[in-house]
Amino acid sequence: MQEYILAHHGEEITLEHLACAAAYSPWHALRAFSELTGKTPFEYLRSVRLTEAAKKLRDTEASVLDIALEAAFGSHEGFTKAFTRAFAISPRRYRQSAPPIPFFSYYPVSHTYIEPKRRNDTMRSYVVFTQVIERPARKLILKRGIKAADYFAYCEEVGCDVWGMLTSVRDALYEPVGVWLPERMRKPGTSEYCQGVEVAADFAGTLPEDFDLIDLPECKYMIFHGEPFEDERFSEAIDIVWDAIKRYNPELYGWEFYPGDGPRYQLEPRGERGYIEGLPVREYKA
Repeated sequence: MQEYILAHHGEEITLEHLACAAAYSPWHALRAFSELTGKTPFEYLRSVRLTEAAKKLRDTEASVLDIALEAAFGSHEGFTKAFTRAFAISPRRYRQSAPPIPFFSYYPVSHTYIEPKRRNDTMRSYVVFTQVIERPARKLILKRGIKAADYFAYCEEVGCDVWGMLTSVRDALYEPVGVWLPERMRKPGTSEYCQGVEVAADFAGTLPEDFDLIDLPECKYMIFHGEPFEDERFSEAIDIVWDAIKRYNPELYGWEFYPGDGPRYQLEPRGERGYIEGLPVREYKA
């Protein structure tokens, strides 16, 4: 049902459509969706549509009315009320300055119920590619946790809306990332694991409330890139890359891991591209 909404949010969607997509009765589809996502299907659909509308306001010159109609709102006024209620800013004001707002963030419910298990099939011969890239001096917008050392603990401490806020940052250099901060970049009483997005070194835009901005120095990263995977096997795909990192000896190739130079980071696991993680490195001097 989540996938159906994402694929068809620009069209008319009824409860019968969602029930058919899930092979459930309409009543069971409604109950299951609401219990597992915390939203009714139509609240969820509206969140998707409003976020797509916000992206168009930020990135295109289309009129507010045209964007409202494309988002299935019957009038400018109805769209403005819904947008303002969702993001605490009117469409017109958002277009003028595009401050960070909590975009809808898709997370498959199915991932919550999948146990990370090793299987006796093709993933045992999984290939992990490596390359070294350079990052210039830049800044990181991030929201700190309390004690979290991984994604799931972080979500329990901070909530699941951080990613949507980071995705809305207009001046982002790259997509949002999960990061493990080196000791020197942490504040006392805050977590090792955080989520953030990189911006230019001269960034002077608006920070979301309760977010921090820290400097990241110029550095090199060794990227570990796994093969594409089936979405339901994301945990196994991450484990395979982590295992490869543990066994990898960068000194054989003229490098050494240097965690003090910057945060270790992970990109959002996406089955079509594989799992990607980066660790800071320097040239190895024997």
